[in-house]
Amino acid sequence: MKIFTCKDRLEDIMTCIYDAWSEALLIGHDQIQLKKEPVFQQTIFDEYIHVDQDLSKAEKVIRSIRRDISDEAYLNIYLVTLSVEEDALQAIYNFLRVGFKIGESVLQQYANPRVMRILELRRKVSNESHHFREFARFERLNSSNVYVSHLEPKSDVIMLVGRHFADRMPSEQWMIIDDNRKTACVHPKDGENYLRYLTDEEFQTLRKTEEYEDEYTDLWKTFFHAIAIDERKNYVCQRNLFPLWKRKHAVEFKK
Repeated sequence: MKIFTCKDRLEDIMTCIYDAWSEALLIGHDQIQLKKEPVFQQTIFDEYIHVDQDLSKAEKVIRSIRRDISDEAYLNIYLVTLSVEEDALQAIYNFLRVGFKIGESVLQQYANPRVMRILELRRKVSNESHHFREFARFERLNSSNVYVSHLEPKSDVIMLVGRHFADRMPSEQWMIIDDNRKTACVHPKDGENYLRYLTDEEFQTLRKTEEYEDEYTDLWKTFFHAIAIDERKNYVCQRNLFPLWKRKHAVEFKK
C-alpha cells in the first residue's frame, strides 16, 4: 500500500490527489491511501510518500472536478478539505472515483456510502461555521479601531466565518484568529479578506488582546446577565446549545 501525505492546505491536498491518482493508474486505486499530516503512527509495511504543493497540479484537479462533475461537487469537496476528521482526504479521493465515473448526478447517489460520507463531512463543517458566526466575540485593541476575535474551531472555518462578517462590517478593520492553527482571517477597511499564517511572535502578541476591555465588553456582560431569568436557568440545555469548548473566548462567560 502506498500512502500519500500532505499538509492540511487546499493546494497541498489537490496536489496530493493528483500524484496519488497518477500512481493509481499504474498500480490500482485500491493500493492507494491519502492522509493529512501529521501522521502520528506509521504502519510498518506501507510506503509513505510526502507531497509538496504544486499550483499547476492543484489547478488541474480543481478544473477537472468542475468540468467533469460540477461546481457544486467542487464546493462540497472544498468544504470537506476544511474538516478535522482523520479520513477527510481519503473520503474526497473515494468520492472522486465515483464522481468521475457518474458525472454531475453523483451528488444524488444517496445510497452510495462514498457520496454520503462527503455530504456528512460537508454538513459538519457547515454547521461548525454557522455556530462560530454566532459565537464570535470581537474586542477592540487599545487606542485603535482594530477589532480582534479569537476562536478555537475544530475544523478550519475562520475564512468561512470571515466571509459572514465581511458582509456585515465592510468598513471596519478586524481579524479573526484561529488559536489552534495560528492563522488569521484579516479584513482591511473596505478591502477583501485574506488569510495570514502567524509567526510565534505575532501569535503571542495577539493572544494578549483578550486582556483588553472597553465599554462594549462591560455592556455585553451586563446585557447577558440582565436578560437571564433565574427561575428558568437550565445549564444542561445551555451546554447543548453553547458547548464548553466553544465558549472559551466568549466574554460573557469570563469572570
